[in-house]
Amino acid sequence: MNVRNALIGAPIERFEDLRFLRGRGTYVGDLTRPDLLYAVVLRSSIAHGRIRSIDVSRALAMPGVHGVVIGQDLAPNVPKIALRLDPLPEFKAFEQPVIAYAKVRYVGEPLALVLAETAAQAEDALEGIDVDIEQLPAVLHREMAMSGETLLFEENGTNSPATISGIKGDADAAFARAFYTRKERFKVHRHSAVPMETRGLLAEWDAEAGFMTVYGVAKVPFHNRAALSALLGVPEDHVLMVENDVGGGFGTRGEFYPEDFLIPYAARRFGRPVKWTEDRRENLLAMNHAREAECEIEIACDENAVIIGLRANSTTHCGAYLRTTGSTPARNIAQVITGPYRIENVRSNVSLLVTNKTPSGTYRGPGRYESDFFRERMLDLVAADFKLDQVEFRRRNLVRESDMPWAMPTVGKNSSETDSGDYEQTLDRCLLEFDWTEKAALQGKLIDGRYHGIAVGCYVEGAGSGRESVRLRLEKDGMLSVFTGSSAIGQGIETVFAQMAGDALGLPLSSICAVQHGSTNLVRDGVGSFSSRSIVMGGSALLDAATKLKAEIARVAAQRLGCDAGEVTLLDGRAVGPGGQSVGFGDVASEIEPVDGTFSTPKRTYSYGAHAAHISVDVGTGGIKVESYVAVEDVGRIINPHTLHGQCLGAIVQGLGGTLLEHFVYDDGGQMVAGSFADYLLPTASDFPHIKIVALELKPSPVNPLGAKGAGEGGIIPVAGVIGNALAAALSDFQIMPNELPLAPARVWAMIGQARARAA
Repeated sequence: MNVRNALIGAPIERFEDLRFLRGRGTYVGDLTRPDLLYAVVLRSSIAHGRIRSIDVSRALAMPGVHGVVIGQDLAPNVPKIALRLDPLPEFKAFEQPVIAYAKVRYVGEPLALVLAETAAQAEDALEGIDVDIEQLPAVLHREMAMSGETLLFEENGTNSPATISGIKGDADAAFARAFYTRKERFKVHRHSAVPMETRGLLAEWDAEAGFMTVYGVAKVPFHNRAALSALLGVPEDHVLMVENDVGGGFGTRGEFYPEDFLIPYAARRFGRPVKWTEDRRENLLAMNHAREAECEIEIACDENAVIIGLRANSTTHCGAYLRTTGSTPARNIAQVITGPYRIENVRSNVSLLVTNKTPSGTYRGPGRYESDFFRERMLDLVAADFKLDQVEFRRRNLVRESDMPWAMPTVGKNSSETDSGDYEQTLDRCLLEFDWTEKAALQGKLIDGRYHGIAVGCYVEGAGSGRESVRLRLEKDGMLSVFTGSSAIGQGIETVFAQMAGDALGLPLSSICAVQHGSTNLVRDGVGSFSSRSIVMGGSALLDAATKLKAEIARVAAQRLGCDAGEVTLLDGRAVGPGGQSVGFGDVASEIEPVDGTFSTPKRTYSYGAHAAHISVDVGTGGIKVESYVAVEDVGRIINPHTLHGQCLGAIVQGLGGTLLEHFVYDDGGQMVAGSFADYLLPTASDFPHIKIVALELKPSPVNPLGAKGAGEGGIIPVAGVIGNALAAALSDFQIMPNELPLAPARVWAMIGQARARAA
């Protein structure tokens, strides 16, 4: 039953794009139902305070208003949102209630949910809710949080839920014997993903059947079903989560938020379908923020400039609560602080802090983007101290292919190791594609009024562990239907899963009639799409299902053809016997039940690569222009070069936006002052035109049957470190230290001014 490999690796245009470009996508905003109620959320305008009273009587009397939900309705046991990833027992006391009760802890926290016949009527009714809150001091910065003078949770006695540590070897002993050490402090600012589509939900309650249906879920529908089931007290098999088309996710969209409880709760309580869609200000204010981390990092080297030890003490700002993925960035910083470098002795402590800001979570490359900035900036500083070229210093310290698998620092009981790779090879390819030798002559030069700088950085991207499920169904016309627990959040899984299914069954793409994803009625269980896992986990589960389905086709066809199953060959949708007689897949479909496939592994894949950037700086304005950018990544096995290129390009642009433009700024009272696109700047299509991407298949992963490695986040991980080092190189005459992000014009201009003042 040999299968010809014709589709995997082919640059096939995404199937999804046709309906999206023609305006035929079906988003939750497109859905409606008879007798629909519209929901609007009243959010706190105060960052920190005690709720004295919430009076909804005026709102209830307003035209079209059907009901209002407040915390008092759910008291005293207001449901809380549990962590999905990296939970520790001590985090439970910092979980978020689904609606504020007794206290508010950030601007944007839900205070009330208004239900009305129209969205406009619900919006108007917000003005009729009278809220009395005793304002408390807002805790906004690391020093304020750690002092404990004001506590977000008085009963917990601290603003630091826990410290997570990554340990390998004996860091203190390494520093004691070191020839050289250096310590620096770095800071990454608060920013996050901004999907094109804001969040929205539509919930329907069937009282007779005791059944809840929720439309608009994404990313992790099976987890959200379990979470909602527990909070509502409804059996899990009486909750259906339906994944519609989704306008982007990037780690933030699709987690369980307060509205994921409130909208279904309201549908059940009021006995009518309820729909909610957030506006853009709500999206910026209430969806998970990300980043905002600080790190004091030390590196120890021997006399040959080989790194022998690393110590780091970091803090991550989790916002007002720990919800769903709030601890994951800290865990990642603790574990991946060493990146692709051969550092034998590590102690990386990361303290989590709660502050009166929007809760944080995962955003593409969580913890990895931050730790790469800390480490790669530090490596350039250390290389300069040794008077070594930055490339030579990295090459000297990269993990070697002979070292594989290379153990990362262990976090608690969580250990991980790289699977395969030749890190030096991707570095060399990046330098070649970038034309490093020629561009090196530009380093620090003033040309036509702009200072030029170049830099290179290396990274690893961990992905894909746990489990995933796929179901294959052979249709009576010989077509194949594919159902997967992976979710579609813009990464093109309808196309790439069709490619993998076609190759696995020896079918052309025209014989794959549907790839359906995400909804909880499609497969028995699913985990979803995060941590660059869709291809690695879902694709491997598909191969398992395909193997089982081929065996079933051969078994049934053999009975028709009067031969043994082992004598049957599957070719172009037909089962062929030893004498040349055959039956079509459609002829045997009625005798074959849908086949389930699974794949599970505790081991992660590690793609890896190198990025290089050439920038120029206008010292009069502080403006940075990205002249050229090159990214090289080894992903083990490429399923579709087009979708891979799109993933990498989008991630790089997000990284550049986060490094140079985007910043959630708060004032001293805890008000976010970047709550619109007038203040929160995003990259536009013309901002970064000179980006080159090279994807390689050098070292397939040994931990899954595809040999694939995750590739959704690698593009963003090294961006800040590379741009920061290029800026330092460009302005070497000024001896600036770009150790804090964002590198927006105002910050760069101020650093130049400070340098000139020192020199005066």
